[in-house]
Amino acid sequence: MIITNFILSTVIATSMAFQPHTPILSKPSFSNRVHRSPKIGSSNLVMKDFPKPNVEDTDNYRYAEAMSTSFKTSLRVTNDSQKKKVAIIGGGLSGLSCAKYLSDAGHEPTVYEARDVLGGKVSAWQDEDGDWIETGLHIFFGAYPNVMNMFAELGIHDRLQWKIHQMIFAMQELPGEFTTFDFIPGIPAPFNFGLAILMNQKMLTLGEKIQTAPPLLPMLIEGQSFIDAQDELSVTQFMRKYGMPERINEEVFIAMAKALDFIDPDKLSMTVVLTAMNRFLNESNGLQMAFLDGNQPDRWCTPTKEYVEARGGKVKLNSPIKEIVTNDDGTINHLLLRSGEKIVADEYVSAMPVDIVKRMLPTTWQTMPYFRQLDELEGIPVINLHMWFDRKLKAVDHLCFSRSPLLSVYADMSVTCKEYEDPNKSMLELVFAPCSPIAGGNVNWIGKSDEEIIDATMGELARLFPTEIANDDKWPATKMQGPNGQAKLEKYAVVKVPRSVYAAIPGRNKYRPSQTSPIPHFTMAGCYTSQKFLGSMEGATLAGKLAAEVIANRALGNADKPVKEIQQHIIDSASKHVVKEPVGVKGEGAIAFGGGYTVGKKEEDLLRESDPAQYELAVAK
Repeated sequence: MIITNFILSTVIATSMAFQPHTPILSKPSFSNRVHRSPKIGSSNLVMKDFPKPNVEDTDNYRYAEAMSTSFKTSLRVTNDSQKKKVAIIGGGLSGLSCAKYLSDAGHEPTVYEARDVLGGKVSAWQDEDGDWIETGLHIFFGAYPNVMNMFAELGIHDRLQWKIHQMIFAMQELPGEFTTFDFIPGIPAPFNFGLAILMNQKMLTLGEKIQTAPPLLPMLIEGQSFIDAQDELSVTQFMRKYGMPERINEEVFIAMAKALDFIDPDKLSMTVVLTAMNRFLNESNGLQMAFLDGNQPDRWCTPTKEYVEARGGKVKLNSPIKEIVTNDDGTINHLLLRSGEKIVADEYVSAMPVDIVKRMLPTTWQTMPYFRQLDELEGIPVINLHMWFDRKLKAVDHLCFSRSPLLSVYADMSVTCKEYEDPNKSMLELVFAPCSPIAGGNVNWIGKSDEEIIDATMGELARLFPTEIANDDKWPATKMQGPNGQAKLEKYAVVKVPRSVYAAIPGRNKYRPSQTSPIPHFTMAGCYTSQKFLGSMEGATLAGKLAAEVIANRALGNADKPVKEIQQHIIDSASKHVVKEPVGVKGEGAIAFGGGYTVGKKEEDLLRESDPAQYELAVAK
């Protein structure tokens, strides 16, 4: 019985374990923030942060810490002849992580970021009112060992606002009501998981919990071999193959899949779920969540940049790469910037998103199986919403699972994050997913107008807040609201990310490339490369660290780490590939370089040209 409840609790708990993501040195700069006094009748909810949990007492953290230490010890250069100049393409979390650890090892990294802001998929910017717009709603977990270790090294743990160890779900059949899974302090894993499930009687019956256990027992008995073998099955296929109750899909797996990779369970690889479960078996505080106390570029990326620069590295903004120029034998001659500047280095790192890498491949690389396997990987579309209301909504100081057909998770940032705090009005940040047939959705919302997306969202919010959202003529989806609802939308921002983290659909893991490449002195980073986590902040951080390890190890004269085995069918077909001049990146701005942004006509025209599938699908639906 303990095993039964433990397994199910792990399934539910891991539904948020790897939120990408998606989207962290100085005190916060809140110069644009207006400080307001509470009005009569405003929410009585007060932001409350909890002490940092013990995230260090796990094997995963100890491994991450030991790896970090190695850059300052066993992997550090011992003389100037070993010191390398390293050009890193991309200033997202993976590129910054790579630069940080290379600088620890005594090398000279330079990060070339195409945009005017760091962070990649966790980037943020201010609108004309001074309000911050974020690419994604990013949550930190106790079981992010490499991220937690980096925060310790940078001395910025105090920037994480830890919340109560709890998970909150909207009740589908009871609009306006929520249920929680409460993790009692002092009870270790796996028993805290089991107890959290036992105490919650609203989502699953005892019989359903019992039926869920047997299909998952092989994970505990056979371990990683069983987990890897499930990559060919979607979550839904796994569930039906092993006779799990259909209601488990409605109650658990839909929310899980949308939180893990912005897709429905019939599209998500079961290996993703089982890998997450396996990583959290022994981490009592692994699922405790934290919000960053402000925007990610200022609160995380800037301290990383300053750390690198203090050790002789450089981080350059507005430096887009036009071309990777190679010699006849495929080795890199130099990087060519759009400005015409040539970058010559001892080592080169790609920390670009996979969809951008494919557009940049030199002709001499295009028939190599290592690069052809990238055809099997693509970014998944997602939309992040910011919605400002004219008053406070019923809120919690935490992340919430909406369990909505259109929304994944959301948070009222006015009560969860210091930089966005407002005692009088709510600002919801929501993840709109799945937003494309690619992700299992019925409508391609990437191709829809902002107004259509917001109207659909207002309809979902009317369900979540039935007595609070007003009947507003501007938003037809609210027309069924009663007279008690008073809250109206004052402002919104729709951030579209046409190609976000790689789509973790069945069968993809075997195509994720190693950081070591067949090109001499060229290394790959990015969360889509082969590492223990999927596309997430933790995965990006670890991938950059692994890329740094490849270079630091090579600089000492050691043999390269091996290239990951490539599938035979990729090898067989690679030589038949028709070589073309690399398309390169067209246009400017976030979307051009694989990020997300508010889409105006300029961005839409660029997207129609560079990724027409997004709009072809929209027309078809």
